[in-house]
Parts: sequence; structure tokens; C-alpha cells
Amino acid sequence: MPRLFPTHHIRKSDPAPALWTLTTLDAPALTMKTLVPSVWEMIPALHNYRGRAMYETEITCGGNVRICFGGVSFRARVLLDGAELGSHYNAFTAFDAIATGLAYGVHKLQVEVDTRYGEDSALHIPNDYYNYGGINRPVLVEQLSDAYVKQLHVTPIHTDDGWQARVEAILCSLSDHDLVCDVRLEAAGMMACVKDVAIAPRGETVVTRLLDCPDVQPWEVEAPVLYDVAAVMEAAGEPVDDLLDRFGFRTVEVKGKDILFNRKKLVIKGFNRHEEYGPFGCAAPVESMVHDILLMKDMGANAVRTCHYPNDPRFLDLCDAMGLLVWEESHARGLELPVMQREAFMPQNLACTREMVQQHYNHPAIFIWGCLNECADDTDYGADCYRQTYRLLDALDASRPMTAALLDRPGGKVFGDSDVVSINIYPRWYFESSVTDCIDKKRREIIAGGGGDKPLIISEIGAGAVYGYHDPIGEGKWSEERQCTILREQITAVLSHPDCSGIFIWQFADVRVDEEWAMKRPRTFNNKGVVNEYRQPKMAYALVKELFRSL
Repeated sequence: MPRLFPTHHIRKSDPAPALWTLTTLDAPALTMKTLVPSVWEMIPALHNYRGRAMYETEITCGGNVRICFGGVSFRARVLLDGAELGSHYNAFTAFDAIATGLAYGVHKLQVEVDTRYGEDSALHIPNDYYNYGGINRPVLVEQLSDAYVKQLHVTPIHTDDGWQARVEAILCSLSDHDLVCDVRLEAAGMMACVKDVAIAPRGETVVTRLLDCPDVQPWEVEAPVLYDVAAVMEAAGEPVDDLLDRFGFRTVEVKGKDILFNRKKLVIKGFNRHEEYGPFGCAAPVESMVHDILLMKDMGANAVRTCHYPNDPRFLDLCDAMGLLVWEESHARGLELPVMQREAFMPQNLACTREMVQQHYNHPAIFIWGCLNECADDTDYGADCYRQTYRLLDALDASRPMTAALLDRPGGKVFGDSDVVSINIYPRWYFESSVTDCIDKKRREIIAGGGGDKPLIISEIGAGAVYGYHDPIGEGKWSEERQCTILREQITAVLSHPDCSGIFIWQFADVRVDEEWAMKRPRTFNNKGVVNEYRQPKMAYALVKELFRSL
């Protein structure tokens, strides 16, 4: 997908047209030109639209054509010249649709998008954030040869003799015949050539090499050094395809109650951030991503949690380059047992988790994987869902720890199953209890549940404030003064607690919520941000900056 650097020198890869025709398929009837990527809620007549729409454009191409979608919210059906090429569920992971042997010329590309809730949608449900509609991330049109590099992963390994890079490439055939090619794997200036690699008709093959990488520098928050990795395919001595990425040398490990980053204890000072910005919804422009990182780092943050879904790879690229650690999370938030028991739930949860790790594996800023935020971990069925997801995460990437942000409720059954225990608590906001007492009580539950020897992250904590509402005398709820008073106690208590590895404040910026949540959320927004949806700072901005930089 579009990145902040070239991902191909050989493969022809171009952005799809920027302007598409959008036609709603449910009332109100509307046809108009719109920008891709975007969400249709930015169109005034569709601000609250939940239904179906058809996007249409023309592309000029031929041969083997791969159409890559960074994200479509939240059901997609792709058609080329009226024939269905593929479909996808979930707004926050990439997918592709491939046509082979296409006649060269102008072709009609259509994407039917559907945001209606229903039994077949177990992740996109009425929620404490808004489920937008549209082609919300960029689209690419690629011309492929008979074989291409489908995936490229690099794992940094630190030994007593220095750094190594394990490079793995998946090669894919679009041919009906046996193919043989040579593959060149490169990482941080080192190279290995693999000769006579056979690929079965319409099949895949994996090529892996371990490269010694002397004289490289580790990736650190203060000095985020990046290196290039590449896989290049050649046939009959001629290059036919390539895939390029960037990575960093760093290690993440859990030792007792500590998270070690490059063998040093990590203390997290972070924010929860929804991928949303004012009228752009979840199709946030890259300029806003840069601004968000600059604001978080100005406050002294060293980490961000991508609540509650995988983020745009361009945001992750920026975190890699600018030095901001990332907890990336697959898509499933606040799901009670009846939703988890839907037939669609586990297939959709596991598919999103798999796509997240496979697509974002190389980002050095990602130091931990998360899943299943605030789901029913207090039930046997829910606990089994957690364990299945943990096993998948460990199978996909054993080089990073994994966790889940668990709701603060009694009866948790999975404290002993994750690498790191993470808890969402809101003392002084939803209930009157001191922050320290709340942490100590939860810590006793975690110990009793088998997680006492693991690191503990306070993955959500915070208080709400409506931007511009002040009550300096009484500090009423939703006033900026009340938010500051609560945040001061929360941040101070967490960062001084001996058993806590860090904090993610809920949240960085205010975000729109679904109508079903409006009676709980003034303005139909979750107002717990330290900045509003337009990034105007509340009083809490200066407070967090003071505490993060001093504690």
C-alpha cells in the first residue's frame, strides 16, 4: 500500500484516480464526485448515512493486474468490468483483488461499500467510536508479471557477536505452468542470492535467509535508525519483480515484571489514539498524522496505542521515522458474550489479527501486539477466544510480546495467558476510589489469576472534558478543571507505582461515537481527549506535559 518511501523499483505501481463517482444504493438517492480516500460522512447529505454505496472509476491497464486497497469501511465488493473480483470485511486492514490476462485498455472499476449493521458483522457494531463509510485508505493499481513477491518480513536478532536479520519472502505465481526464478534478499546493505527457486502453478513458495549485519545501529526512540530490506526476483537473468520495505534493529522481551526494549527497562508514557480527525473521519490525511505525533511527543509521550484497530501504514511509517513506540491492536472492542458467540465473530477477529501482523510486521516502532479490547474475559467462552487469539499472535510473530486491554471487572480468567497484563481503569471518573487503591486491588486479582509475575500496563485511564467548558469553582464533571484534577492523580499514581510498567492515557483526541452512545456522550463524542477533534488543546495538555516530562 502507499507508504512514505518507494516500495518498488521494478514493479509498476500507480495510485488509482483521485476522483470517483459515488452513488448511494439506499435512501437518500445521491450521485456525485468524491475523493478517494475519504469517508462519505464528510458529504453533508450523508453525514449520518448508514447503508450501501457504489464507487466507480476507470483505470487503464492490462495483463496481470493487482488492485490494492488500504482499507474500505467496512464491507467491500470489488468488480472489474462488471465481474466480481473479490470481497473483504473490516475497515482497517489492506486487501487486494487480482485479474489475470486482462486485455490492455480502459476498464471500469467498481467498489460496493456497505456499512449496515447485521449478524454478519461482529466487529463493526454500534460502538464508542463511529463506524464510517467509504474507501478510507489509498488504492493502488499494480501491473504484475507471472510471479511476484507477495510478502516480505525481516526479523532483527541480537547475538553476542552482533546483529543479524532473518529475511523471509513469499513468492507467488499467477501462471498455470511451473516457474523457476532467482531471488536476491537484501537487508542493511547485506545480501544473499538464492538460485533456481521453483514455484508451482498458481502456488506460493517461501525463501528465507539469515544475514549477518555488522556495524548497524539499534532503533531507539531517541534515535530511530532505519534500514532498507528488499526481495528481488529474476527470471532468465532479467529482474521481474521486487518488494522493498524499511525496518530497524531492536529487541523487545519480557523479563519478570519488566518489559525490556533493547535490554533496557521500558517505562511507557503514552496515549490512546483513534485514527480520526475532524471532518475527515477515519480517512485522516498524512499531515494530520504528523501533527498528532508532534503533539504527543511535545507532551513527553514515548508511545501510542492504536485503539481499537490496525492503523494506516503511513502512520506507522511516521512512528518508525520519528521515534514513537506503538501498541498496535486488532479490531474488536468492548464485545459482550452474545456478540462473541456470533458465528462471524472468531473468523472475523482472527482474520483481522492475521492481516494486521502480516501487513505491519516490519515496523520497528511496534513493540507489542494487542487484541480483544474489553471483551468477555470473565466467561469460559470469552477466555477461550482470548487464548485462541494469543496462540495466533505467537505463531505469527514470536519476536514481540502480546497483550489485551482488559476491562476492570471481577472474575477475569486470562491473566496468566498473555505476555503482559493490561487493565483499563477509570477511578475518580466512573467511581470514587483512589487510583492507588484501585491498582492495588486489581493487582491482587491478577496475582490470584496467575498473572502476578508479568508486567502490568494501565492501558486506559482518564477523564472527560468538553472543550471550552470551565467551572473553576465547583469543578463539575465535563469541565476542563475537573479533567485536570483527575488526570493529575491518575498519572502520578500510575507512574510512581512499583508494579506498573506504564500508562496509556484515554485519550489523545476527542472522537465521534455512534448514535446509540449519544445519551452517554455529550456532543455525540467521546470527550476524554486532552485535545479536541481539531487538536485544540484543553487545559489537560499542559498538565500532561508537566507530568510526563517530570515523572
